[in-house]
Amino acid sequence: MTKRIVVTGIGATSAIGGTAPENWTNLLAGVSGGRSLEHDWVAEYDLPVTFAAEAIVRPETVLARPQAKRLDPSSQFAMVAAMEAWEDAGSPDVDPERLGIDFATGIGGVWTLLDAWDTLREKGPRRVMPMTVPMLMPNAAAGNLSLHFQARAFARTVASACASSTESLVNAYEHLQSGLADVVIAGGTESAIHPITVASFASMQALSRRNDDPATASRPYSVDRDGFVMGEGAGVLILETEEHAKARGAKIYAELVGGGVTADSYHITANDPEGRGAERAVRLALEVAGRTPDEITHVNAHATSTPVGDPNEYIALKNVIGDRVHEIPVSATKASTGHLLGGTGALEAIYTILAIRDRVAPPTINITTQDPEIPLRVSGDAQPLGDGPQLAISNSFGFGGHNAVVAFTDYEG
Repeated sequence: MTKRIVVTGIGATSAIGGTAPENWTNLLAGVSGGRSLEHDWVAEYDLPVTFAAEAIVRPETVLARPQAKRLDPSSQFAMVAAMEAWEDAGSPDVDPERLGIDFATGIGGVWTLLDAWDTLREKGPRRVMPMTVPMLMPNAAAGNLSLHFQARAFARTVASACASSTESLVNAYEHLQSGLADVVIAGGTESAIHPITVASFASMQALSRRNDDPATASRPYSVDRDGFVMGEGAGVLILETEEHAKARGAKIYAELVGGGVTADSYHITANDPEGRGAERAVRLALEVAGRTPDEITHVNAHATSTPVGDPNEYIALKNVIGDRVHEIPVSATKASTGHLLGGTGALEAIYTILAIRDRVAPPTINITTQDPEIPLRVSGDAQPLGDGPQLAISNSFGFGGHNAVVAFTDYEG
């Protein structure tokens, strides 16, 4: 028997807000998180891109100092968002052996790794911190969340590039369906705005180079888009079986009705120009949900603002939905937040849930002239979703050919 999986708590930290409510308010207001980087290393390494979407609230200012010192920034962001989500869910009273962690990151503890390497070269091996490996490992966020919340059912980690945290939500759905847990803390995190990643992404021509105008640099669907803007932060959802949530009288934001994960097997960085893997992921999410393309009312698109990626996603959506895709309100929220890599899917899932709750699709800022090859219904203003039943999907695609899609509906008890 298929169980109903519901969302009872959300937490988020990004370039446009330190909490989920702040994120949502600023997203609807059209705030941009793109800002010039004020770090000595920008000039020291003569980086060709001098801006990003850094988190507006630094996690070390939220966490207790002893806790923050033992966590890489990526795990710090995860902890901040998870603590908010857990409190928002009413701090569920759940058997630790029925509480699981499904978490994700694209890169993990890059700051810890490279700081340790600098220490080794400059000061020798005795000065390398003994906590270096536990801080840099990709599963550090999941492990530390498990410790903090005493989650003993499982603590699993996905590393599927920019599809990572959407895939973690699909995994959480499946784990709850299979009875491995009653409650799952799911999401993703990233803190990789570092000289090496900026230099690398810039070298492959993936980043926008609008150093003179960071706030408008991310331009999904615009004819003059020239690459994505790096972002950082985390998004966390508390997912429960409906039975467990109702038994404790929890508030319910929405229902997670399905998800799909596929692979392109096309290229290590480029996505399939025909959008076939993305299309299959959308179809799979709908199949699991028992829904049809005609029921989709909103799409939170992956839409990174790259010249190649944006049109490919449109092709995939049109193949699934048909011409009605031009009538559905679409949001490309990376224009506001930047691209959180492994954390982006969870953050955008939260935006999708809040769009359903408030019946409004967030604006897509910074479009100068919309690309005629991508005739989706996007707007610089928030778009109403209407009063009927809602079915919204959130798409994430990543290097390695990873595709992940989740589907949410409004909850009717």
